[in-house]
Amino acid sequence: MPPRQRAVLVLRFLYDLPVDEVAALLDTTPGTVKSQTSRGLTTLRRLLDEPVAAGTSRGSDDDGS
Repeated sequence: MPPRQRAVLVLRFLYDLPVDEVAALLDTTPGTVKSQTSRGLTTLRRLLDEPVAAGTSRGSDDDGS
């Protein structure tokens, strides 16, 4: 995920900041924040939906027994 999309998502959803505050912090327009939010969520959905490669675990509690 591109750093700008990550920053927008973190500020919007983890820090619960409104679009205008995120725009001010990132020195951009509210419209750009909205589009980066949309693109970032699409990227995140795609990343979370990708299958895990063979031989890797994704938070599994399997202890290998």
